[in-house]
Amino acid sequence: MAGCLSARAQAGLVRLGTRLPFAAAAAESACCWRIPVSTSTARRQTEAAGAAYDAVQPAAAGTLAQAVAAPGPAGPPCQFWSADGAMAPLVGGAWAEVKALAVGTGEAAPAPATPRPRTDLSYYSRLAAAETFTRLALVEAHRRGVPTAGTVVAVTDGSPWLQGCLDEHRPDAVRTLDFPHAVEHLTAAAQATFGADDDRAASWVAAQAPTLKHGDPMPALLAPLDLPVRAAPQPAAAAPARRATLRYLAARWDAIRYARLQAAGYPIGDGAVESANKRIPQARLKGSGMRWQRANVNPMLALRTGAANDRWEEAWPQLRAPARTATAARRRQQRQARRAAAAPPTVATSVPPPPAPGPPAATPTARARPTRGDAHRPRPAHPRRRPPPARPAAPAPSRPCPRGALAAPTPGPIRPASTPAPCPTATLDFEPYPYQPR
Repeated sequence: MAGCLSARAQAGLVRLGTRLPFAAAAAESACCWRIPVSTSTARRQTEAAGAAYDAVQPAAAGTLAQAVAAPGPAGPPCQFWSADGAMAPLVGGAWAEVKALAVGTGEAAPAPATPRPRTDLSYYSRLAAAETFTRLALVEAHRRGVPTAGTVVAVTDGSPWLQGCLDEHRPDAVRTLDFPHAVEHLTAAAQATFGADDDRAASWVAAQAPTLKHGDPMPALLAPLDLPVRAAPQPAAAAPARRATLRYLAARWDAIRYARLQAAGYPIGDGAVESANKRIPQARLKGSGMRWQRANVNPMLALRTGAANDRWEEAWPQLRAPARTATAARRRQQRQARRAAAAPPTVATSVPPPPAPGPPAATPTARARPTRGDAHRPRPAHPRRRPPPARPAAPAPSRPCPRGALAAPTPGPIRPASTPAPCPTATLDFEPYPYQPR
């Protein structure tokens, strides 16, 4: 289809990709909604949504860890807690352990010495180290009220990392060793003694299991000491197997008192977490021919956990928010690119390099500040200070001769008729006023 998926179409495609293989999810989208998408699109949309939802859990766990004495919601009077691991295939032929947690509410027993019904189950599953899983599981434990519940019954296989997880969330929990795991260790000692295909091993285990489940666990704990390890097909392997079984059961003495636990209505099997392993990681990650990148396992587990807990309506806005932010940023960049393309091109002018530094300029000497009288006096080179140019002396003006005072004319040279005769010089009987030029 042209363009991007709408929010509703994207939500439907992600839900299909959470439950089905990506090729089947793309086919269902084209069949049911008439929205043809490719397998790669289904994978990309699902993994992106899962990565956004997976990032919410560490942030919430960090917020709860920083809270001081956060009580959280009130827990039920009786609560069941169980955790275990399952293997998932990775690219390259490797396998990794996916850890899962199951939390449920224990109802009142319908009759004395009968199991309590477990209801309201919720799950949490991630591919992480034991310390990281313990820290991230705080969100689900806080949501279900594990710290404030009345009695918490924890059924595990006795692994050290599970005991550390319980010490972190509920140290006073009633710890129970999963009964099939206890029988499994008895079977290992019997098969090492009699042989894996010998009927005597199965008969010996069938005789010890009812005693361990309904009676005093001491006879079942001491029974491996009577195994004829010296007559075993491989005595060197039978003796260490028997010794490991004795140490395993003796270290969990309080957790194998199954008669007392069943009398209180507590479960002795971790079927809830086994079911969680089948529903969440194995049903989606262990398909035929499937191999997963390690970075894509937790996004898929986050979506599978939300679907198994029936919290899709709550989870979708949280995982949709980063996508909306990214879309807004992409559109903003596109608008800026269009505006830059529509703007007139600017001629890039080369900037000349800065001149090389020369010798330092001489510091000007301080000039004397003129006084108030000198401030209005022109400079020596000012035109007004120059002397005026010298003018040629003007001839004496000719004055009319008075009558009777003319002297006898003096003969002179003959001039042409066109030249007027000059005025004869008159002899004045007074001294003229001296003329001074301006």
